[in-house]
Amino acid sequence: MKQYPEAYIEYLLHFHAERDYFECHEVMEEFWKEHPGDERSRTYVALIQIAVGMYHIRRGNRAGAVKMLQSAERNAQAEHVASLGLDPEKLGELIGHTWAQIELDGYLYQDINLPIADLDLMALCQAECERRGLIWHAPSRLADIELIQKHTRRDRTEVIEERARQQQIRKEKGGAK
Repeated sequence: MKQYPEAYIEYLLHFHAERDYFECHEVMEEFWKEHPGDERSRTYVALIQIAVGMYHIRRGNRAGAVKMLQSAERNAQAEHVASLGLDPEKLGELIGHTWAQIELDGYLYQDINLPIADLDLMALCQAECERRGLIWHAPSRLADIELIQKHTRRDRTEVIEERARQQQIRKEKGGAK
């Protein structure tokens, strides 16, 4: 079986079993930061953006969800999506269809499942779910306010400071503000 990063397996479990998109974001962002030279960097960002888009739409932030999913669509590089055991064509269609549906009036949240093409990866994830007492493709627990609001309750000090630092760097270089 092809080897995948542990963080990516965790991402898939959070995404498809727990539907904890905030944890998806956290796990992949940490991995992405720890591997700055990885050729799949933009695709890791796309995975982060998909999770962020999902937690935004689940909370009713349609504009934020569309922005994230459109950016994910641009960042998901087919070759690297495939190297992560996903079907690049189906993923592109799924992302595009999802953000287009979100833009429609009357859209109601619905879970999505990433198109896993590697059957060994799927079996590994399902076995790990069983081992942990989770259900693969379980529906979101929409009544679980702690889960739905999880990302709004975190300490954002580090994120805000990093954004300000990056803005200052751009300003000093004469770039965009």
